[in-house]
Amino acid sequence: MIPNRHDLAFRNGELAEGVCVCNRHPHANVDCAHCTIRPLSICGALDSDELCELEGLARHAHFAPRQAIFSQDEAVDAVFNVTAGAARLYRLLPDGRRQVVGFAIPGDFLGLALAEKSVYSVDALTPVTACRFNREAFSAFLDQRPALLRRLYEMAGHELSLAQEQMVIIGRRTAEERVVCFLVGLRKRWARVSGNSVTVPLPMTRQDIADFLGLTIETVSRAISKLARDKLLVVVPDGVRLLEPARLEAIVDG
Repeated sequence: MIPNRHDLAFRNGELAEGVCVCNRHPHANVDCAHCTIRPLSICGALDSDELCELEGLARHAHFAPRQAIFSQDEAVDAVFNVTAGAARLYRLLPDGRRQVVGFAIPGDFLGLALAEKSVYSVDALTPVTACRFNREAFSAFLDQRPALLRRLYEMAGHELSLAQEQMVIIGRRTAEERVVCFLVGLRKRWARVSGNSVTVPLPMTRQDIADFLGLTIETVSRAISKLARDKLLVVVPDGVRLLEPARLEAIVDG
């Protein structure tokens, strides 16, 4: 589900209704069949005819850095499949503090929770492109396709495992171990998108990382500096390069 190469006119963060870039469906403005993210998403469970139908439901959306995709406690009327860029998921606590609950990268779906209102906010960290689906139409599409539902359950189970692992990381790990676990885990996620690499893109700020790991920004900075001094990583523009992936994996496993 990638944007067509033709020039596309955006309006309020979304492509205008009815713009056609697909010869198979008169109202589609995405091209699911040639989407590089499709194998990573629930869309990979669909056959060609189902993809054509899905194209009729999708609208291409673009969000600038720091632009809200949706906000906490607002009614959720759409779901989004991220096709490029990265986004931050966070929740504001009653005392005004912020808890970052995750980061979305290409292949991730946003807004699939059953609650009518979102329990968290999502905003773009980088320029984000996504396929936007009306929530009711997408739910009806899911109900008719058991294979797609199974893929969705698999993704939900994976997200639950990540959440449980995050609880263990915060509750039982030292500050340095938390940072290592975060970097190694993020490297694995990015590797699914762009192939195996020792370079880990970090579109989020260190404050974002601190809020995600339950640390202070000073602690995160000290941990990264120590890992650099120990020659386990080197800080590069927009991320870090892991110099000793095996040793870092051992820290995670330990």
